[in-house]
Amino acid sequence: MGDLSNKAQELTGKAKEKAGDLTGDQELKGEGQADQAESKVRQAADDVKEAVQGAADRVKGALKRKD
Repeated sequence: MGDLSNKAQELTGKAKEKAGDLTGDQELKGEGQADQAESKVRQAADDVKEAVQGAADRVKGALKRKD
């Protein structure tokens, strides 16, 4: 679910940035850029979380085989 909400936030950010460009609204453009940056940070955090979970699962599997 996080991937979907991150993608939605990224797309919203792109739309805001483009709208800001077209209208000359620098504040809106900045909001769009901030939304996109936040989306990328959240995606990176999700990727780290998944990698840690995968490593933990592999360790659990290795420990079970030793028993």
